[in-house]
Amino acid sequence: MSSINKLLPKNQIQVIETAENWMKAVEIASNPLLKNKMITHTYLENMIRSVEENGPYMVLADYFALMHAKPGLGVNEQSMSLLVVKDAVDMKGKPIHIFLVLAAKNHESHLERLKDIMEIFMDNEKYQTILSGNKETIIQLFA
Repeated sequence: MSSINKLLPKNQIQVIETAENWMKAVEIASNPLLKNKMITHTYLENMIRSVEENGPYMVLADYFALMHAKPGLGVNEQSMSLLVVKDAVDMKGKPIHIFLVLAAKNHESHLERLKDIMEIFMDNEKYQTILSGNKETIIQLFA
């Protein structure tokens, strides 16, 4: 099992058709982490509040938001989850298909795996695969 797979196992990857709004999408994206008690509702609320207060700065590329909040606060276990929404969701004027939730225990612990995961997102072919919303194919990318 690769280090990426440990951080983003298949039960933390979801694909849905549509979401009511970006806040609901972030909540859906966070559900596997909440269910497994890796994060608390405080972390979810902090991610949403951060976008409300600072705008869509978490949008790192077309259709891609790296959702996060202050490390440690509401984080029980370093973890990630991925949600692909087939119909783009508007986040403060930016259309988003991919919500990657990053929950870090501190400022350093997540950096190495984040680098590995971002290499997948920076590869245009792999990025298009994620955007396509085929869950099985997406799971293969992170295996």
